Amino acid sequence: MVARAMAALGHDATESGIIADHLIDCELRGAGYGGIARAISIAERFARTGDRRRPICVIHETPVSARIDGGDNLGYIVAHRAMNIAMEKAEASGIAVVGASNTWYTGMLSFYAEMAAARGLVSMIASNASPWVAPYGASEGRLGTNPICFGFPGADEPVIYDIGTSAIIHAEVTLAQRLGNQLPENVAFDEEGRPTRDPAAALAGAFAAWGGHRGSGLAIVVQLLGILAGSAAVPPELAEFGCLIVTIRPDLMGPAETFRQNVSDFGRAVRAARPVEGGPPVRMPFDRSRKERADRLAKDRIEVADIFIDRLVEVANRISADKSAVRGPGDAPTDPQGA
Repeated sequence: MVARAMAALGHDATESGIIADHLIDCELRGAGYGGIARAISIAERFARTGDRRRPICVIHETPVSARIDGGDNLGYIVAHRAMNIAMEKAEASGIAVVGASNTWYTGMLSFYAEMAAARGLVSMIASNASPWVAPYGASEGRLGTNPICFGFPGADEPVIYDIGTSAIIHAEVTLAQRLGNQLPENVAFDEEGRPTRDPAAALAGAFAAWGGHRGSGLAIVVQLLGILAGSAAVPPELAEFGCLIVTIRPDLMGPAETFRQNVSDFGRAVRAARPVEGGPPVRMPFDRSRKERADRLAKDRIEVADIFIDRLVEVANRISADKSAVRGPGDAPTDPQGA
């Protein structure tokens, strides 16, 4: 269903599959705000701006680096391309740095870190965004939600650490607005700088930074890394995001097998630490996501609100009907995927 809707928006079969894989993985991992609900936001952005996409192209390249112009394509597609380039260069040269700009909605950076870890590579990924987040001590947006992610291949499972640097992310606020829910306390400001729990007011105002001045400082670092990748200093609304990817072959520092074994040994040591009295077992980053994905795959089902299924079908059918009306009954279809 997601692939059909993305095809109706003009994506080819490969692009539609990449987007659908990413959104459904969000659902499998319990991050529904970035799943099927995000497909609706994608359609709304196309409705607001029109289709402004240009071909993704490499505008600067060395054996260990590349700079990509995303051409206003969805970040899921652009970052996927950027990670593939970064992996190929790191495998050949040991290390790679790839920057991508002119994109939007990069999604879960852990999705790309898993790609790298599966090929035995360490990764660091950072992506900036529109100014939805207020720096610490302010109530007006200057920063994106600005996730940063690290991935380490292990002898068994990789260690993936992926965090946003805002108290609440844009997709969570959008989802709350769609479902008519209030936000938690102390995560957002309205347009006048007053604390608010109203999602609509928060979208018109700003979100708080995560972790006080520490999280705000990390968000500033991510913003600057996005600028290094080619973004504007302050990207406009849902456009011109920058994403920076660094990939490293562990054998630059010693035997790769030893590194992977040490990663797994460290994970076991952390999980074996004595938990606080009455507390849950100690986890490594990504343990929860991995378990939730496995549980949902075993059940072979995900729960999605009817409102999102209905909207998804509407997007596919409405846009497909619009294309047919423009083509006329005697014209060949422009979308080979159909809808």
